[in-house]
Amino acid sequence: MEWNLWHGCHKISPGCQNCYVYRMDARYQRDSTQVYKTADFDLPLRKNRQNIYKVPSGETVYTCFTSDFFLEDADPWRPEAWEMIRQRKDLHFFFITKRIHRFYDVIPSDWGDGYENVTICCTTENQNRADYRLPIYLNAPIRHKHIICEPLLEEIDLSRYLGGWIEGLTAGGESGENARICRFSWILSLREQCLSAGVPFHFKQTGARFEKDGKLYHIPRREQHKQAARAGIDWNWTPIR
Repeated sequence: MEWNLWHGCHKISPGCQNCYVYRMDARYQRDSTQVYKTADFDLPLRKNRQNIYKVPSGETVYTCFTSDFFLEDADPWRPEAWEMIRQRKDLHFFFITKRIHRFYDVIPSDWGDGYENVTICCTTENQNRADYRLPIYLNAPIRHKHIICEPLLEEIDLSRYLGGWIEGLTAGGESGENARICRFSWILSLREQCLSAGVPFHFKQTGARFEKDGKLYHIPRREQHKQAARAGIDWNWTPIR
């Protein structure tokens, strides 16, 4: 399930250029740079009439997928968010950030080596961002780590960063009518790097403009995940539930 406890963000790197949240907000003439708490802010703690949590034990909670959990604007609200995550140790919270550089400024005082029920994913869309973010990520005390190369904008060498500390890598192209090209050769390169390092690999989606064997394909949104799955190149991958 998703828990979007705040909404809105600010673009900070090339991967943000065609952000799906901005596209979604544009349909309703909303300003994506206006960050606000949502009506679902306290969702993990809500109970039904029988005093049972509405979000059942054992769920994976995809957190802050219409913003960034480490976003500066959300600093006043994050302590309360950490408290809810602390209270619901029976849930697993999964979020993606482009702001791993803020890690030490935003973790709670009792973080220690990390919360067992939290996976923090780091996005790396090109070599420049990989070389900036991953050294920080590599050394950060996080129990569960996962690299997201999406949207993949160029061939990336991550071999120096992969190892036993990383639980998986997801790669994929960019969606939307202004999507930039994703090349299958880039995806295969990441797959080979993962195989060499023993890191599970998942090809999530082709993106809207996908090049394979020198031919450019324009793939409708509804087919992008299906076409990636048909490639059959996932390795040692267990879907996150």
